[in-house]
Amino acid sequence: MNALFGRSLTRSFVRQQTRTGSARNFTNTKQYDAIVLNAYTDAGNITLPATNAISATTRATILEQLTASKFSKQGDVRMLYNIGGVKQVAIVGLGKKSGEDQAKIQDAVRTAAATGVRALQGQGAKYIGVDVSVDAHGASEGASLAQFSFDKLKVEKARRKEIVVGPFSESSVEDITWESGQIYGASQNLARMLMTSPANLMTPKLFSDEVAYLLAGLENTDVLVHDEEWAARNNMNAFLSVSKGSQEPLRFLEIHYKGGKESDPTHALVGKGVTFDAGGISLKPSNNMALMKGDMGGAATVAGALYGIIKLGLPVNVVAVTPLCENMPSGDATKPGDVVKAMNGKSIEVLDTDAEGRLILADALYYVTSKYKPSSVIDLATLTGAMDVALGEVFAGVFTNSDDLWKKLDKAGQTVSDPFWRMPLNAGYLKEMQTSLVADLNNLGKGRSGGACSAAAFLKEFVNGLETPVESPGPRDTTEVVETTTNDSIAWAHIDIAGVMDSQSTHGYHIKGMSGRPTRALIEYIKSVSN
Repeated sequence: MNALFGRSLTRSFVRQQTRTGSARNFTNTKQYDAIVLNAYTDAGNITLPATNAISATTRATILEQLTASKFSKQGDVRMLYNIGGVKQVAIVGLGKKSGEDQAKIQDAVRTAAATGVRALQGQGAKYIGVDVSVDAHGASEGASLAQFSFDKLKVEKARRKEIVVGPFSESSVEDITWESGQIYGASQNLARMLMTSPANLMTPKLFSDEVAYLLAGLENTDVLVHDEEWAARNNMNAFLSVSKGSQEPLRFLEIHYKGGKESDPTHALVGKGVTFDAGGISLKPSNNMALMKGDMGGAATVAGALYGIIKLGLPVNVVAVTPLCENMPSGDATKPGDVVKAMNGKSIEVLDTDAEGRLILADALYYVTSKYKPSSVIDLATLTGAMDVALGEVFAGVFTNSDDLWKKLDKAGQTVSDPFWRMPLNAGYLKEMQTSLVADLNNLGKGRSGGACSAAAFLKEFVNGLETPVESPGPRDTTEVVETTTNDSIAWAHIDIAGVMDSQSTHGYHIKGMSGRPTRALIEYIKSVSN
């Protein structure tokens, strides 16, 4: 029953995105029952940038109404009715013109489109035209992101009615610009859907089924789903240790997209996929534990980004892996003080079973970097509460060994207004993890004090070629150790998305609840390296 129920979520998602994406490009605005218009408010003057889409008489009426209503700043919304043959028109302020800063222009349009679509949908509009005269991609993104709602589990009368949204403009705008915005928006909505799904309907198996179903048949794409036996054969004992407390079987999802030439470099994405995190034996407080269904946010954003990368047909090779499991307490669960040996042969003393994300990522990072030797690897994880304390829900924190990779990520985040902030990656944060009397490392460090930084330092030890050699006072049994090869050229970044995991309120294109961030920034980054 749960499998069928879970699969229906994907089918519904695909159907909704297809309906939205197939909206016709109307040139006659009367075919819409509602329209979102942009308006600049600069030095007291109100201008409508859609100059070719509105008659002079209708334009004069709109400007007169806006002036009378004291329409004056960015984010202002005015609803007009039966204007120019259209039942409802939402005019949204873009503020002052931003000059040549295309990212600011696009974000203003993205926000305005989302605000307008949501206002009209609340008024019962079914066919909405969105002003694309300033930036078609941003308008399409905002319109798509504004429509997200996870209400498929509610009775039908309580669900939001589906709408069709299309570009409103008589100017010559390439369709791919509107369509690319829809793909970016749909990709983040996919990540939102995966993160928002209740944990009983998004187990490791169901997550794998959902993503495999969604990507099935897409060009140049292979999806591999590995089970516990496979993980054991590959000596992924850190990953296995986290899953031991749950009755739900683990999965290791591996996706290959071969959009580039065979000789082109491969870029790797790794996502933490704890589909529910109770903390294991180190049980979390019950307050807000329900939010821990979103602890697979790293895996969800990787899946969403892959969907967008593939749909855009980017000429690049990407391998993505997501270790999926639950972290639960039981008689079989890993105990504080237990020692496990990771895939690269390093032993780990588990001081805190709630510091589980770094354990499953340790094996995933070593697997993907040792087997595929990518030119870059980025892992994403809702990893530490310390990151939420440090940056809140504005920035995702980035730890990286590469200035060039940081510059590309920073630019990608700024381009799509999903920003990153660089954090320190320093060996000093690893020292506390090297003090175990019984293992090479422990998994805790100083806990909350510098916790995000120590977690990043821990993960670096499992990126093949970047790890610190272990000095052992005595002979070591190397029969289970997978030999490492030096790969100093690999560029690695760890992105802690704990702070941006969910939005506390609805504003613009942000919807209260699980955010699906930074899916669009990942797509933009891969787009930049594909060029």
